[in-house]
Amino acid sequence: MALVRIDHYPETLQVNTAVYLILPDSEDLQARPLDQTPVLWLLHGLSDDASAWQRYTNLETLARELDFVAIMPSGGRSLYADQANGQAYFTYLMEELPFYLQALFKLNMSRENSCIAGNSMGGYGAFKAALNYPDRFRAAFSLSGALALGPAIDKSKAASNPQLMHEMGMVFGGLEKITGSINDPLHWLEMAQANPEALPDLYAVCGDQDDLLPANRFFIAAAQRAGIPVNYREEPGRHDWYFWQAHLEGFIREVLMEGAND
Repeated sequence: MALVRIDHYPETLQVNTAVYLILPDSEDLQARPLDQTPVLWLLHGLSDDASAWQRYTNLETLARELDFVAIMPSGGRSLYADQANGQAYFTYLMEELPFYLQALFKLNMSRENSCIAGNSMGGYGAFKAALNYPDRFRAAFSLSGALALGPAIDKSKAASNPQLMHEMGMVFGGLEKITGSINDPLHWLEMAQANPEALPDLYAVCGDQDDLLPANRFFIAAAQRAGIPVNYREEPGRHDWYFWQAHLEGFIREVLMEGAND
């Protein structure tokens, strides 16, 4: 497989930004052209960067075995939001970057050919993308996702955490601006109720020793009340790469590749 790093200057971010791709070698393209190769978007967590999935998992080995394209964009500490400071990470992820990569590599980014997944902040981003752009992905997978924001955040704890308040101010313009916005997972569910049949297949997993387990249970309970189906599992594990690698591989084999071979 070919590991490609592109450093480019997105108009939506106004700063040089890295994106990683794993692409087939030339001999693989003889068996399946690039425009027929499944595409997996992988979003990183709050403390990582675009290189994380390639560095900490067996992703490239899987891509070689199964023949798929992986796209790993930079999200900074943005929660994949269009930030109050003007850096529009969600617009970058959903509009500018797909257009750019499709123009460069002629990838097939049709709904039937595309899935999205992410860990922690990236799990939040994957569901945000899938629920707000249901025509773009066949399936989405949240691994230990940060799936509770807005009213799910304990305001008293937030107020006593200056770092959290600073982050929320930088990203959203303030904690109070999350509720009912495109950044609020409960709002995604509310909007999805209008046409649940059009949604991608949603998958989520969280470790039974993960600090984000309450956030996952909160979101899943809200999804059940809204009538939005999510294939959710709690498995033994922590908030770490051992857990994420094991469960990402299952998603790739059972969802990404099975759909591609239908």
